Amino acid sequence: MRIVVKVGTSTLAYPTGHVNLRRMSQLCRVISDFKNAGYEMILVSSGAIGMGVGKLSLSRRPADIPGKQAAAAVGQCELMYTYDKEFSEYHHTVAQILITGSDVEQPERFRNFKNTMEQLLSWHALPIVNENDTVATQELGIGDNDTLAAIVATSLHADLLVLLSDIDGLFTANPRIDPSAKLIPVVDELTPEILALGGDSGSALGTGGMATKLSAARICMETGCDMIIANGTKPEILYSILEGTPFGTRFKAGGTKEAAK
Repeated sequence: MRIVVKVGTSTLAYPTGHVNLRRMSQLCRVISDFKNAGYEMILVSSGAIGMGVGKLSLSRRPADIPGKQAAAAVGQCELMYTYDKEFSEYHHTVAQILITGSDVEQPERFRNFKNTMEQLLSWHALPIVNENDTVATQELGIGDNDTLAAIVATSLHADLLVLLSDIDGLFTANPRIDPSAKLIPVVDELTPEILALGGDSGSALGTGGMATKLSAARICMETGCDMIIANGTKPEILYSILEGTPFGTRFKAGGTKEAAK
């Protein structure tokens, strides 16, 4: 099986922006174990800007594009250094892939991206993909790593995309403000009612909210890839997910409606 795992900034870092070393270590151990078992694993990782904020001891995430790009330049070094160190302990080689919207939109560049990814997987390397925040702008960028993860999963014909977030899945309402909100375990169709449940970003350091996850779900479901939103607080849940235990919210491939477009 070919599995894409996307991990958000809130999973990788504390609110200070500094690396959550224990959680990153757990994540790398679990992914390494799946690689040992023969799975093809691809990691889409947020966190560059957030970790740059922590590394630079900034009081908050920059709001302007030059500030975000500069923070990403610092944070990407920290992010990949940590991944390389952690995965090396399990004898796995990582590869950094940074892309922008232009790499996806231009056929030749997108073909080169896919060819490189396939070659890395054939060499049993672990591709770690992130948007190139240092050069991307709002006009050029993909915009969020939920969408990026869906593009990666569908273009490489992955069997499953797992979005590890700071929330348990899709709820009938915002569970942070509505205690009566209920988890929706399975979504068979992306109806207008489901899409209306999208909200804003849930983390001061991150960029993705439920709306971007539902957008990612649409991309996956339309192209035959299941997607799961689950809480990344305990990366070990990946074992249960791949064993078939219901966790979070599963979006089943093929479940889109013209009315939801």
